[in-house]
Amino acid sequence: MTGTELKELFRESPEKCHRELMREYGKYVYAIVFNVLRSYGTQEDVEECFCDVFTKLFLKIESDESIINNIKGYIGVVAKRTAIDRFRRLSVVNSHSVYVDEEGMTELVSDFSVDDHVESSELRRILIQKIKELGEPDSTILIQKFYYNRKSTEIAKTVSMTASSVRSRCTRAMAKLRGKLVEAGITG
Repeated sequence: MTGTELKELFRESPEKCHRELMREYGKYVYAIVFNVLRSYGTQEDVEECFCDVFTKLFLKIESDESIINNIKGYIGVVAKRTAIDRFRRLSVVNSHSVYVDEEGMTELVSDFSVDDHVESSELRRILIQKIKELGEPDSTILIQKFYYNRKSTEIAKTVSMTASSVRSRCTRAMAKLRGKLVEAGITG
């Protein structure tokens, strides 16, 4: 659904617009929020942040015509910023900072970087997506080998192949995956 269609639906019925926005972009927003908060927040924190994102979106649709051109990008930015804000509040509440030196109250802040965390989450998402694009059995072989640290003989049983076939498929799949990652602009 485009921003223009969403705005038209809003003029027709704000309630329908809100439902359609949730239906169309709910999984997208949830994925962003979950990836930022999963290591630090509870399920309730994720759900509250998800609701906060849509509240901000609903209010913005009513008042701002400029979001029509790139609605998905705008939604992604709002979701990411809202989740990062929630993450920061949670880290303060959960004492991610430690105080020493009572006189000067010098604060030692954790070296945890939200931006690095979000970036690594995005890289993991892209990597999984590219692995899935390889198709079966290559995607299963790579996931079993590198995510679950299984041996070729164990993988061979699950994909009904010989261990040597699994090893050669794995080598070819890794070459294909490297190509896909380079196409996506990921090198290293």
